Amino acid sequence: MGLIHLELFATLDLVGQAPGGPEEDPADFRFGGWQAPLIDEAVGAQIQAAYEGTDALLLGRRTYDIFAAYWPHQKGGPDNEIATLFNSIPKYVASRGKPDLPWDGSTQLGPDLADAVRELRERHENIKVVGSLDLVQSLLRERLFDRIDLWLHPIVLGVGKKVFEDGAVPTNVQLLEPPVASSKGAVYLRYGLADGVPATGDMSAPDRGLGSAD
Repeated sequence: MGLIHLELFATLDLVGQAPGGPEEDPADFRFGGWQAPLIDEAVGAQIQAAYEGTDALLLGRRTYDIFAAYWPHQKGGPDNEIATLFNSIPKYVASRGKPDLPWDGSTQLGPDLADAVRELRERHENIKVVGSLDLVQSLLRERLFDRIDLWLHPIVLGVGKKVFEDGAVPTNVQLLEPPVASSKGAVYLRYGLADGVPATGDMSAPDRGLGSAD
């Protein structure tokens, strides 16, 4: 069975809206493009490495439109491996409407998102979800993901759509490799879906060493 990888960029208060530019989601959000000043070589290298082995993209409608307006016009090759990858692999779009899909290799998913994603897992080994916050919320609710690649950036916005909105199913994840920090303070965290649900406990229990000193 193939794996679903969520590629997410967030601020410290977990805002994930419009990281790449003001045009991504201009409605009532004045911080579009907040990620751009925080990109450096370490971030770029890790983002590129995260796409190794990807054989399909799964995108929400808004993210697809942004990508379709940009990537087909970029020349691929050794200096732009992401363009080569994106333009060559299948693209699947989650949308309730009837979107125009001009990018070669694009297909709209069926109306039952969960069934459609499960079917994709039978056809592909590594499916990457980039941005697409509304789609991500649906995948989180259905536990239809296997890995979260999360970039946390050293800013707080106070407004905007969150990476983890209300309604996410309580879920355990495990850190798959040591965090990577960039020179500008962004931290890359790679998590895998784990069994069970979050446990609870009592920090004042005697074996915790945090009880009263009396």
